Amino acid sequence: MKKMMKRMEDAAAAAAFAEEGEFETALSMVKPERRVLLALKEGRIDPRTVTYALNTAQRIGAHLDILYVSSVPAGAAIPGASELKHLAAGLEADGASFRITERNGCLKQAIIDYTDRQRNVLFVVVESPDSLDSGCRRKDSQLEKLWRNLKCPLVVVADGAGA
Repeated sequence: MKKMMKRMEDAAAAAAFAEEGEFETALSMVKPERRVLLALKEGRIDPRTVTYALNTAQRIGAHLDILYVSSVPAGAAIPGASELKHLAAGLEADGASFRITERNGCLKQAIIDYTDRQRNVLFVVVESPDSLDSGCRRKDSQLEKLWRNLKCPLVVVADGAGA
């Protein structure tokens, strides 16, 4: 109900801007926020992958979401935390629009869960197909079915064997 009220308020505000000739402002208010999801596994932050995701997001006018998945339980110290902080500092210095979400466990499952909740993800960027299965149970047929029905395209930037 809150989302519907928010949409109605945004539509009314956009109409007011359009009536005053501010068409760009009006359009930006009703256009959904587009997002590019960069999925990273702990210890596998490849600068080429980050650069690709950031440049693509900026080129298409989308926000960058970073999904960082570690193998440690929630609340525990994350092994790659300093690497993640360094990444965030670099993105802030570039003036990039981004947000970081931290999860633990299976990268594939985390991507599925994220894209199910965030319907405005245009595509997912990953470093390597090998990183997708890290931390996942190999025999999980339900996970494979969900993966085949991923709600957006998957872009693999670099193969781990070639890097």
